[in-house]
Amino acid sequence: MAMMREGDAPDMTLASSVTIDDVRRAAERIAGHAVRTPVLTSARLDAMLGVRAFFKCENLQRVGAFKFRGALNAMSALDGDARTRGVLAYSSGNHAQAIALAASLLGVRAVIVMPEDAPRTKLDGTRAYLEISGRSAGEIVTYDPKTTLREELGGSIARERGLTIIPPYDHPDVIAGQGTAGLELLEEVGELDELYVCTGGGGLLSGCAIAAKAMSPRCLVVGVEPEAGDDATRSFASGRLCTVRNPGTICDGARTPYLGRYTFPLVVRYVDAMATVDDAEVVAAMRLAMEHLKIVVEPTGVLGLAGMVKSVREVGSRDGATRRVGVVVSGGNVDLDALAGLLGRG
Repeated sequence: MAMMREGDAPDMTLASSVTIDDVRRAAERIAGHAVRTPVLTSARLDAMLGVRAFFKCENLQRVGAFKFRGALNAMSALDGDARTRGVLAYSSGNHAQAIALAASLLGVRAVIVMPEDAPRTKLDGTRAYLEISGRSAGEIVTYDPKTTLREELGGSIARERGLTIIPPYDHPDVIAGQGTAGLELLEEVGELDELYVCTGGGGLLSGCAIAAKAMSPRCLVVGVEPEAGDDATRSFASGRLCTVRNPGTICDGARTPYLGRYTFPLVVRYVDAMATVDDAEVVAAMRLAMEHLKIVVEPTGVLGLAGMVKSVREVGSRDGATRRVGVVVSGGNVDLDALAGLLGRG
């Protein structure tokens, strides 16, 4: 299937490519390997913001991010021949680690394409997960992002070796797997008035939106992305694919250039609104998470919290009622050597 290009309209026939039944099947597949992550609350934070907030902590997921859900579901859904031949993934970090761990657990060989300048913690983590079973589950191929497109390099390797590509977000089984985070949140806390989800390529957002609309139909689903990388917000508003190249933001997990062939129509169908936050608002949200929830979260991981805080301060309470708000905290793989510098920017 051809890649989307800037200006393309979403193919709405693909808006039914992932359903709540797919998300529920994914939950069954990943049970026993993926962590059913906790939902945290903070009475102090609720009082400060005037909401009742529930935080789905995917920073406490295996590999430290929601990405493990989609990687594990997609790999578990492969037929025997595809498992024997192996898989290929391209990622700057969290998806790479997720594929590496899933490959080790399922005994599937993986080739993982990563940029040379990926965060050192994520490169090291990917290597470690490939070896976690006591034998190598695959290899890492690095490339220079200034001269090489990862999709082209990954496609070439996959064709040469007969590997199945599992992309970071634009794949029905990956989307269904990511949606299990929203499914678990709603199973635990019941109906919500609003749900805030970080947005890069739209896999987590679209999967969680599918779950929300099935389980809490009146829930307002809001995707949040960095102000400097607002391609999904512009795409959502215009109905045409917009792109961004290497946006200057501390949210390295949300620097994806565009929504995907599957995620774009799913976002259009299931998401109610998009919002953006700047890096200062992201840093402030990291501080809130550390102070009130006692968790360490990477910049991309607090996009939902940052968006929720911005919305509450701009809109206030609705009809005087206390809003029940869900926030997906997407990951916690922050570079600890850089953490002090990040917090110092606030």
